[in-house]
Amino acid sequence: MCGVLEESLLHVLRRKVRLTVAGRTDAGVHATGQVAHVDVPADVQPQELVFRLARALPADVRVTGARVVPPEFDARFGALRRHYAYRVCDTQWRADPLRRNHVVTWPRPLDVDLLNAASALLAGEHDFVAFCKRRAGATTIRELQRLEWTREDDGVLVAWVSADAFCHSMVRSLVGALLAVGEGRKPVDWPASMLTATERPSAITVAPAHGLALIAVDYPPDDELAARAEQTRRVRTL
Repeated sequence: MCGVLEESLLHVLRRKVRLTVAGRTDAGVHATGQVAHVDVPADVQPQELVFRLARALPADVRVTGARVVPPEFDARFGALRRHYAYRVCDTQWRADPLRRNHVVTWPRPLDVDLLNAASALLAGEHDFVAFCKRRAGATTIRELQRLEWTREDDGVLVAWVSADAFCHSMVRSLVGALLAVGEGRKPVDWPASMLTATERPSAITVAPAHGLALIAVDYPPDDELAARAEQTRRVRTL
């Protein structure tokens, strides 16, 4: 998405720009609430830019709004938290064909109570190295603020996941571990027991990418943006 937007901005603005996004999603993951910032000439009007991008972007990418932000704004480091939703269908009739690109079909029944019991044990600030693909120089300590499962009217299960930040593949790895509990293959405390690991174990399966979507990003008031960005840039330790 980032590359596509940069190419379209080059076409619209006639100049190369560098886009900063709130979160870089894995290949195949969707985003309905992505936030990005970019430096543009002072005479560019935000709503005019949205209109021009609508004509330049491919059909599967859209910019729904734009505004001028303070110089201190940073889409990545200024974020307070990010919200994801993961959708999986375990019904006998499988996922709705019209939602097949956004909902993962699961072949075995899943117990919502088991999923939520296991999820509750993961909440809080931990080293999530067991659920992340480690990157050089990056911490795997994160504060998981929400991990809750609900079942929609059509039978689709949704995992609502919020944290101050996420590691690479963290949400999909958490979901993969929890699905093993939901179908009865692993005990309720198994995912939380992985929080003591020092490396990523092979027992944790990464859930398919297409069930995941970044749905929102929260930011502090404008006068707190600089302080938030400075805080986020610090490498955390437990």
